[in-house]
Amino acid sequence: MMGSSLLLAQFLCLLLFHSHSQPAHSSSNFSSSVQLCPRDQSLALLQFKNSFPMPSSPSTFPCYPPEKVLWKEGTDCCTWDGVTCNIKTGHVIGLDLGCSMLYGTLHSNSTLFSLHHLQKLNLSYNDFNRSVISSSFGQFLHLTHLDLNSSNFAGQVPPEISHLSRLVSLGLSSNSGELMLEPISFNKLAQNLTQLRELYLGGVNMSLVVPSSLMNLSSSLSSLQLWDCGLQGELPDNFFRRSNLQWLDLWSNEGLTGSFPQYNLSNALSHLDLSYTRISIHLEPDSISHLKSVEQLYLSGCNFVGSNLDLFGNLTQLIELGLKDNQFGGQIPFSLGKLKQLKYLHLGNNSFIGPIPDSLFKLTQLEWLDLSYNRLIGLIPFQISRLSSLTALLLSNNQLIGRIPSQISRLSGLIILDLSHNLLNGTTPSSLFSMPSLHFLLLNNNLLYGQISPFLCKSLQYINLSFNKLYGQIPPSVFKLEHLRLLRLSSNDKLTGNISSVICELKFLEILDLSNNGFSGFIPQCLGNFSDGLLVLHLGGNNLHGNIPSIYSEGNDLRYLNFNGNQLQGVIPPSIINCVNLEFLDLGNNMIDDTFPYFLETLPKLKVVILRSNKLHGSLKGPTVKDSFSKLQIFDLSNNSLSGPLPTEYFNNFKAMMSIDQDMDYMRTKNVSTTYVFSVQLAWKGSQTVFPKIQIALTTLDLSCNKFTGKIPESLRKLKSLKQLNLSHNSLIGCIQPSLGNLTDLESLDLSSNLLAGRIPQELVYLTFLQVLNLSYNQLEGLIPQGKQFNTFENGSYEGNLGLCGFPLQVKCNKGEGQQPPPSNFEKQGSMFEEGFGWKAVTMGYGCGFVFGVSIGYVVFRARKAAWFVNMVEDSAHQYGKRLRRKNAPRKGGRRS
Repeated sequence: MMGSSLLLAQFLCLLLFHSHSQPAHSSSNFSSSVQLCPRDQSLALLQFKNSFPMPSSPSTFPCYPPEKVLWKEGTDCCTWDGVTCNIKTGHVIGLDLGCSMLYGTLHSNSTLFSLHHLQKLNLSYNDFNRSVISSSFGQFLHLTHLDLNSSNFAGQVPPEISHLSRLVSLGLSSNSGELMLEPISFNKLAQNLTQLRELYLGGVNMSLVVPSSLMNLSSSLSSLQLWDCGLQGELPDNFFRRSNLQWLDLWSNEGLTGSFPQYNLSNALSHLDLSYTRISIHLEPDSISHLKSVEQLYLSGCNFVGSNLDLFGNLTQLIELGLKDNQFGGQIPFSLGKLKQLKYLHLGNNSFIGPIPDSLFKLTQLEWLDLSYNRLIGLIPFQISRLSSLTALLLSNNQLIGRIPSQISRLSGLIILDLSHNLLNGTTPSSLFSMPSLHFLLLNNNLLYGQISPFLCKSLQYINLSFNKLYGQIPPSVFKLEHLRLLRLSSNDKLTGNISSVICELKFLEILDLSNNGFSGFIPQCLGNFSDGLLVLHLGGNNLHGNIPSIYSEGNDLRYLNFNGNQLQGVIPPSIINCVNLEFLDLGNNMIDDTFPYFLETLPKLKVVILRSNKLHGSLKGPTVKDSFSKLQIFDLSNNSLSGPLPTEYFNNFKAMMSIDQDMDYMRTKNVSTTYVFSVQLAWKGSQTVFPKIQIALTTLDLSCNKFTGKIPESLRKLKSLKQLNLSHNSLIGCIQPSLGNLTDLESLDLSSNLLAGRIPQELVYLTFLQVLNLSYNQLEGLIPQGKQFNTFENGSYEGNLGLCGFPLQVKCNKGEGQQPPPSNFEKQGSMFEEGFGWKAVTMGYGCGFVFGVSIGYVVFRARKAAWFVNMVEDSAHQYGKRLRRKNAPRKGGRRS
């Protein structure tokens, strides 16, 4: 025993001596009473840290969890977290402050730049508030590693970066989206950084850089990220033959052309992503066979020549294969069953048909299987349980039928289950609600029936069972899911009972949608202030009564509030002014007895205000706040008892209705971890229509069925992007303003049941998108204008105007009445409206359609710590999956989704 103890003591002494003989030390491997760190460098570090204020919310950082820098003045800085020193000189040679909650501007006179001995500098995953990358970085002449990935820099990449001739690794990926690298700076970088092995420029604007100049980069280069750089032009095929290149990511350079070589490809290449480029890829035996070294292959949305997908079955070394967003048809190739090492397979958004092939169940290493957005039919095979390593199963948006196999619950590691938008029926296996690792349960838009089983899975964060045939009450167990972020049970019709106030214990809830069911009772008053993180509260289309929750706390993040179609009474609570991020407010079809809520003017982001079919009364006095309602696109106060003149001054403030927007995207919550697509029900072209998605270009003004008086104001002519204008069933007088001819995007115009007199302006003929016109029951007279859209309108558009004559009425005009008025200045300029411009009508369906789908996308992400990057609720499950899959990936320049 004594001999063993002596041997152990000798070993420890040798180990201690060895550790002190190393050239550098850091807080993780060094402890000494001697303060080696020079005082000036210690002060420089402290001043650098203290130059950044503590951010209000850690959630703003692109990593999780961010860590606060805790350095104690008066102690050796070589013992501080993230600091590495040279053991002989004490100079700071390494600084790792990645994901350290640094927020603010990085100035060129920062004390950071006095640390001239730095060799490694990591400032990634912070928020430098769109700072320009300082030219002072060029002073770090000893630097070998510089990581500025995901730190919200903007502006030009300074040419002084090329002075860092010792650089081995440079990371500038995933910044603000406004970081630009000009050709001169890039050429200097390529010329001087001859030792560069890793270059991460993902998301940097390089649209002016000629692709052929990439050939000038260091021959030592092993990893190159150029995703979403705006590269345009032809990439020489020799670029793919660089002998040391192991990792190449050219994702989403849609202007990049060229041809992937069919021979002599680099044998070192293990990761290749050509997704969403126009580089030609030949599906021929010779061209695919030489990809034998590639383990991660992403060819989504590519320019394929040929369609022989069986060839991919020969790449038996593949670990990840992404072929989504192509136009592949036929059945899924059976040869893919030979890829025994495959862990990730993404075949989504193609046109594959037939059943799910049995050969896929041989891929026992598979962790991620995505077959969504195809035309697959048949049952979900029970053999799916053989894929025991699965963490994500995505089969949404197909035509799968039958019951959900209970064997899925045997996949104990499953985190994401998305079977939405199919034709699945029967009851939901109760075992699905007990899966130990499940975070996402997405079964919406099927034909499932029965009661909702108790939730015994405590890990659930996202539950979507909407658009099924479920009935009964919400099981109380759902309120014990303390990590729940999304709960959507909408449009099941037969869900009943009260909404328990216990729901307010779900402190992480971001989306709550219980709309279009049979819930009754009172709305829990705590819903207005139980969580600052709540983004969406949709309880419309139920049988709720009582008052609207009266307290909305300061600092809340509510974006969408919809109580439409209940039996709510009382007034609109003034505390809604605390919802400064509110974009959508729908309190229509209730029994609210109040005057117009002027305090809504203070909400700067409001896009939709719907207060129709209530008991609102009084007049609209006009704005009390500068730029009030400047972003408003949908304003519906119809079917109330509002009186007085039309709100001319409000019309002058509707800036968003004045410019024609061609954006075909949809309104949704943005810049948040969970995205929700807004939906609305409107009186549209004479019918009640549900818009499951609200196109950003949609603008409508509906003040019908009130008691407004006076004339139609001239200020309406400014609202050029209006698609629908409804002022019907009021007591408006005067003539129809000829200036309404300025509303060239108008598709529906209803001025019926007023006291309007005079002629129908000839200028209205130039509304070339007009599909619905209703001028009935006024006091109009004279000849009905002819030509263009007016030739399509029927008698109903004009009935009840005894003085009108001409087509399509049977009443013929007298000689004097039939003469056209002299052309106005507007008519002389009519050619500007001849062709029309703007948004063309999109056919919208009826019914209660609130879409929740998951759009799938795997994007390579090299990050030390997991991060949420979101686009939409449809993306949430897949974004979460990216975090899981990237844990062990290299940490450089993660792609920002």
